Amino acid sequence: MQVIGRLKLEHWVEPFVWELQRSHQNQELDQSFQSPRLSWKQRFHQGWFQSSQIVQSVWLYVVIGIAIGAGIHGYVPTTLVTQIAGADNPLAVPVAVVLGVPLYANIAGVMPITEALVNKGMPLGTVLAFTMAVTALSFPEMVILRRVLRLQLLTVFIGLMTLGIISVGYLFNLLLLS
Repeated sequence: MQVIGRLKLEHWVEPFVWELQRSHQNQELDQSFQSPRLSWKQRFHQGWFQSSQIVQSVWLYVVIGIAIGAGIHGYVPTTLVTQIAGADNPLAVPVAVVLGVPLYANIAGVMPITEALVNKGMPLGTVLAFTMAVTALSFPEMVILRRVLRLQLLTVFIGLMTLGIISVGYLFNLLLLS
C-alpha cells in the first residue's frame, strides 16, 4: 500500500468515501466526550456476540475449503499438480495466481486447500502465491473494491498486487528450493 500512497492517486477514490470519512470523524469527536464504561459482564456479552458473528460468517468457507482440500488430496493426481505448478515449471507461480483469482475464500477457508497442495508437491512459494491471490485478488473482492475505487485505481491496485504476489512466490521458491 505504501507504493499506491506515494503515487498520489486519491483522486481515483469515489467521492462518497471521503464524505463518509468526514462524517465518521465528526461522530467520533461528538462521542469522545460521552464514552460509557462497560462492565465485565457487558464486555463478555459483546465479545461473545462479535465472536459468534465471525463464526457465522466464516464457517461455510472453512467447510468448503476442507471439501476442496480433501478432493485435491484424494482425487487429483500428484503428477498433475507437479506438472502444472511444480518446481520444474518456470510459469508455475503466475499460473497459481491466475487459478486463485476466480476463487473466493477467506484465509481460514483456503488453508485446507493450501495444505493439500503442499502435500501434493507444489513448492511453498507457489502455494503462497496461490493463497494470496485467493484472498487478495479474487473476482468478488474486486467487485467490492470497485464500489469505492474508480477503475483506474482498481487497475493499479490489481497490477501492483499481482506483481507483488508473483514476486513473493518466486522469492520463496528461490530461497526454499536452492
